[in-house]
Amino acid sequence: MTLLPVPSNPHARDASRGRHLVSVLALGLLLAACATPNRHDREREPMLTTATLSSAMRVTEHRGGDDLLTAGLGRDGLRVPTAPAFADPAHPTAAELRRRAIWSNWRGIADLMPGGGYGDWYGSTAAVPGREFSALATVPGARQPHRVLLQLPDAFDADRPCIVVAASSGSRGIYGAIAVAGPWALPKGCAVAYTDKGAGTDYFDLDAGLGVSPDGTVADAAAALAFKPATAATHGVAFKHAHSQDNPEADWGRHVKQAAEFALLALNDALPHRGFTFANTRVIAVGISNGGGAVLRAAELEGSGTDQGWLDAVVAGEPNVNVAGARPLYDFTTEAALLMPCALLDLDGLPASPLSAQARALAPVQCAALAAAGVLPAGDVRAQARAAHEALRTSGWSEAALRAGALSVDFDLWRAVAATYASAYGRYGAGEHPCGYGFAAQNPDFSARAATASERAAWWSDGSGIPPGAGVGLIDGKLAAPDFTLAGLQCLRALWTQPGGDGDRVRRGVAELRAGLPRAGLPVVVIHGVDDGLVPMAFTSQPWVAAARAADRDVRYWQVRHAQHFDAFLALPDYRARYVPLLPYLYAALDRVAAHLDDPAQPLPANALIDSAPAAAPLTAAQLAIPR
Repeated sequence: MTLLPVPSNPHARDASRGRHLVSVLALGLLLAACATPNRHDREREPMLTTATLSSAMRVTEHRGGDDLLTAGLGRDGLRVPTAPAFADPAHPTAAELRRRAIWSNWRGIADLMPGGGYGDWYGSTAAVPGREFSALATVPGARQPHRVLLQLPDAFDADRPCIVVAASSGSRGIYGAIAVAGPWALPKGCAVAYTDKGAGTDYFDLDAGLGVSPDGTVADAAAALAFKPATAATHGVAFKHAHSQDNPEADWGRHVKQAAEFALLALNDALPHRGFTFANTRVIAVGISNGGGAVLRAAELEGSGTDQGWLDAVVAGEPNVNVAGARPLYDFTTEAALLMPCALLDLDGLPASPLSAQARALAPVQCAALAAAGVLPAGDVRAQARAAHEALRTSGWSEAALRAGALSVDFDLWRAVAATYASAYGRYGAGEHPCGYGFAAQNPDFSARAATASERAAWWSDGSGIPPGAGVGLIDGKLAAPDFTLAGLQCLRALWTQPGGDGDRVRRGVAELRAGLPRAGLPVVVIHGVDDGLVPMAFTSQPWVAAARAADRDVRYWQVRHAQHFDAFLALPDYRARYVPLLPYLYAALDRVAAHLDDPAQPLPANALIDSAPAAAPLTAAQLAIPR
């Protein structure tokens, strides 16, 4: 292990930019904080109360063959590659949906495979009995609610109360952070509060007029739904992240704070007369990916009155966070969607997935189409690939990030993310996408069709919050040979690069995302994989940490070599041989933060560049080199 000062941008080609980036980012961050509309007012909004919840609080018991952490499945059940079955596929019960959602979200986040170490020397899948409290909450000014849920273990220590508040990664549903927060907190007797941060899997079937009720079951539009779109569209599928018209990412921090406030409401309902408040209850926020960005945004928010210090510590893994002067997600995602498939032809020895061969076979066609469009120079495929590769390196992509980014090319994630986020940032409703994208069940020829009852019933439990997946596909209205996706991708990219019209609308949404400073004195630990190919640290955590430190905030930074973005994909043999999981570092950081809160003489983690050692053989703790 070696200590590493935060680099400004290790791959920038302009040396002067590297020398001045920290000060520029700090100044830009302060200016952005001053310019963000109503930030001061939002920090001091009235606390969430039972009267201001968007739905009644729902309470369920989880004991015996059903628990809080794994819904009774245990590690062996979570490892089973087929989802828990529904007795009636068209009409699953709320309990069946919950179990399947927990199975799906565990498998989407953690590496549970034998030999990966999970449940052996890090993490936990122990049965934790307790209760769940859930509701819908709405941040002031929003059209749509977000889900909030508190898991209260029977072993909760009311004399030393603690809450771990977690935001779902990606666009996942309410259990989207269960593998992040639950294994560390629940066995220790801490309650865990979750938010889907205004995204999630509350899909709405426009053909059938059916959505998702608070318990996850399908209901018609006349019922109380978790998401009810305002749209004239009558075909396809609408979902909250893309179609809420709220730009939910701008309010991620507020979603986290409301989840913590909901936790206090639920605790005081469950254990009356104890008087739980932020003043007497420890609150630690944790998240990865988009969830990591959300908890960093929460770190900006002060409370009011006696609750000004509502948050005690933050641990953020691989955060999608943007500060003034750094590249936002929409910029580097649309760039990657357009150029990376071709650029990867210039790299040898890429990590292999089941879809790698298909992606590489399409890449020469994509290179030629980009050349015909004037994006790349004319010539042979090798020259075009070199040009695309050089363009990405010049704009800040590292070699490590490009190699790991091959996974997102293989699974067409760049296009899916860009299409969804363009809709969210521009606050477009269903059927209004500026580049003609839509979402629907699909025929074999990829044309749209109406969903079946069985497909619709499983969306809430099986979806990731961004199609394609769970029987919902991405419909591209600009498909045309020879490179069928090029026209749509060029449109998405132009929303960032071309002035005027829809581009201005999308860029205004992006401008609303700029992060401010964490509260002075708040302990913050940021952990990021050096090889992250989806949310590269050069564009996200590095500039955020640099700006926070320039303002003398207490931020610690672990940069982990050979860690990419998706622990779950370590189930693929080639990825396991090349990369290590990030969750063990997250749990270790939580241990260190909790020890420091218990005894300030215990130090917070030191800044570190961590030299892990992946291997195809069973992973050991020594290979991770976690700082002690």
